[in-house]
Amino acid sequence: MSVDLTTNYLGLRLKNPLVASAGPVTEHPELLHELDAVGIAAVVLPSLWEEQIEHYDWQLAQLEEYGANSFPEALNYFPPLVDRRGSPDDYLSRVMLAKQIVKVPVIASLNGRTRGGWVRYARMIQEAGADALELNVYFLATDPNQTSAEVEQQYLDLVAAVRAEVTIPLAVKIGPFFSSLPNFAKRLMEAGADGLVFFNRFLQPDIDLNTLAVAAHATLSDSRELRLPLRWIAILRSVLRCSLAATSGVHTPADVIKLILAGADAVQVMSVLMQRGVGHVRELLEGISRWMAERDYESLEQMKGSLCQANCPDPAAFERANYMKALVNYAGIQV
Repeated sequence: MSVDLTTNYLGLRLKNPLVASAGPVTEHPELLHELDAVGIAAVVLPSLWEEQIEHYDWQLAQLEEYGANSFPEALNYFPPLVDRRGSPDDYLSRVMLAKQIVKVPVIASLNGRTRGGWVRYARMIQEAGADALELNVYFLATDPNQTSAEVEQQYLDLVAAVRAEVTIPLAVKIGPFFSSLPNFAKRLMEAGADGLVFFNRFLQPDIDLNTLAVAAHATLSDSRELRLPLRWIAILRSVLRCSLAATSGVHTPADVIKLILAGADAVQVMSVLMQRGVGHVRELLEGISRWMAERDYESLEQMKGSLCQANCPDPAAFERANYMKALVNYAGIQV
């Protein structure tokens, strides 16, 4: 029995729910080609950072002023050129190259936290041919005088500013640490988001006792991290009209299936591709198809959201997240 794995995400018709998220794998043209060959449905390119754009603009400003006080007779004097590798212009070239390499949708990524002139690159990314844009917002509030409402407004202003620059679909990738995530998600959608990606991984630094310096560590995910996006997608599926995608913790066919049952429209993968290679996409797709066929599911749409909060016999279980049941039934105590 063949099953239909197609899904709608951000208004894009995808051949299956697997999307390669922004990361080292989607940075390399040869790996993009391999991803396309093994069946990935879309790719998210690594982010263009707000700081990159601002630094590049600063370099150009410095270049224009270089030698302003020199003698006018020095006509053969040339200032040093700005290195364009890793520059915003280089990023636009990578978007155009990716469109030539793969047949599936190419989703560009902007990573920032403040509203400013840098968001004009959203329009340039669209003009470069991106099929959609993912806005990755990573901001840690550390100012005790800044209220939660002000933090949320900073996000909303940024989404609105980027939305004003583009007409292509816009996804917003956020973290989970908001007091009322359903309300905030609803306002992000009202500000212009066509979809939400759950969640931006909260990278926590360590302290190096040898150097007495803060050490940044980025670790790959595992399937245990799936539970946070799984819970919130299940809660939000029936109350939001936008697309929902999950990221972080997706390693097995079972991980993907759980997220689809909860209501995800797309599932992003990266850590497992770095660990097991891009060929693992085939194993994921085969495992999903096999599970669906064994249970007589004909399409992904048929199973999508069937275990979301609205369809759960006991919605209160989602609200309390099985808190009491998990603690009361825990049998890990040794007597």
